[in-house]
Parts: sequence; structure tokens; C-alpha cells
Amino acid sequence: MAERPEDLNLPNAVITRIIKEALPDGVNISKEARSAISRAASVFVLYATSCANNFALKGKRKTLNAGDVLAAMEEMEFQRFLNPLKDSLEAYRRGQKGKKDATEQKKKDKDKKTDTEDQDKNREEEDEERVEEEEQHEEEEEEVVDN
Repeated sequence: MAERPEDLNLPNAVITRIIKEALPDGVNISKEARSAISRAASVFVLYATSCANNFALKGKRKTLNAGDVLAAMEEMEFQRFLNPLKDSLEAYRRGQKGKKDATEQKKKDKDKKTDTEDQDKNREEEDEERVEEEEQHEEEEEEVVDN
């Protein structure tokens, strides 16, 4: 756990970015207001985490999952955020699946390329052996003809 209360605050850069995205252009915010929002956001995150942890503990788990967070939001009476959160979670999962699929495809392509390269190398080696055998056979024929 954090040693000082300030350690629990969210990074100022993140808070500032969120505030700027939420406000219309041309609206400024004072340092005090930004600090208050930062503290409120940190308290909200801690409270939501604590509630979600309670659901995990009820399930005899030590790891919080998305279902725990959604249940916590409902318990905290933030039902209006459930659908946007579910949509965001689904988009995140699709993105992760897309990344996983892309990685698997890359690996398959790499393996396929490696197999093709190995086959090409084997063909080259066989061709070289065949050429060497033909040259050796020609040399033997020349020796026989010369004798």
C-alpha cells in the first residue's frame, strides 16, 4: 500500500488530458480545480477497487475481473455507466483478439517462410550434389576415354 496519501493520486498528465477532452475548446481550468478533480478521481478509483475486491472475495478469488468491476459500479449506483463500460470492455476484448490473431498469423507466416526457405535450401543442396555427381561422372568418363 502507499506510504503517503499523495502516492494514491493519479498522474497529473492523465488527469489533465481527460479534463481537456471533456471540456469544450477555450475553457480553462485552474490548478486548484485540476487538483480537486485529481483527488476526486483517485478516491473514486480506490472506492471502486475496494467494492470490486469485495465481489472477488465473495467469489473466493484474489484477482479482480471485469465482472467484479461492473458489479461494483452497479452497487455504487452508477448504473448509467454500465452500458458504456460494457461497450468499452467489448471493444477492448475485440482489440486484444485482433492483436492475438495478428500475432498468430505473423507466426504462421514466419513458420511458412522458414519452411519454404528450408525447402529451397534443401533443393539447392540436392542440386549442388547432383551437379557434383555429374561432374565426377563426366571426369570418370573422360578418364576412361583417355585410357
